[in-house]
Amino acid sequence: MSVAVDHLVINTRFDTEAAATLFRQLGFTLTPQGHHSLGSINHLVMFTEGYLELIGLPLGTNTLRLEVLDSPRGIDGLVVATADPKATHAALLDRGFRVQPVQYFSRPVEIDGAAAEARFGTVRLVPGQFLAGRVYFCHHQTPELVWRPEWLGHANGATALAGLTVVSQDPEATRRQYAKLGAFDSGFVLDIIDEATLTERFAALAQALTPRAERFAAITFRGADPLLLARHAVRLGLDHRVEAARVTIAVPAFDLLLEFIA
Repeated sequence: MSVAVDHLVINTRFDTEAAATLFRQLGFTLTPQGHHSLGSINHLVMFTEGYLELIGLPLGTNTLRLEVLDSPRGIDGLVVATADPKATHAALLDRGFRVQPVQYFSRPVEIDGAAAEARFGTVRLVPGQFLAGRVYFCHHQTPELVWRPEWLGHANGATALAGLTVVSQDPEATRRQYAKLGAFDSGFVLDIIDEATLTERFAALAQALTPRAERFAAITFRGADPLLLARHAVRLGLDHRVEAARVTIAVPAFDLLLEFIA
């Protein structure tokens, strides 16, 4: 069964605006800050298909989303698209996953000066079945309020989420577990590797990551201008590596690596 990535999540915890500023400085267009009914806040980096979510927690409130509070800073979510949350819930149970009840939530948005409500339905797995982070399915009930033309263009040239790198002590077993979700379409690569391969691919930049038995390590973007991204990295004081048609950047403040390919 083929599946498509809906979005990837970076947990910024209580530093969401610092993360948003950093991504703007790297040449991304971000949506305005959103406030979920579940008690989290976010900014999105939108693409024609899929998006990156910078999720975090507001200050000065007792209403905090526990799954965000309890998760580490860094890449913390692989979210798969679904058109039917209830059918997906049943299918995941049939594949042997432990699944939480379908969850519905919303966040207010302002479109052309008018108030509206973006609504979502999610199917979340019971934690612990994927050690790298949260894995769940998302249905957009109001996609027209999320995919807006004013948010789809990025000054750095990025056009798509191209992949997610997962580091595991047992890559073969981890690949088998992710394969039970379905095969991602050809536009997105879920690359599951070991620590040695991570170091081979990212060289000294891999040392910026907090060691874990299993983790989401790097996000790959397609279509960006590598040399422009390298200049941004220099200006921001971020360690980076430039190769032919590729630049990688370490972001230690949020415990992740970013890879940009032409």
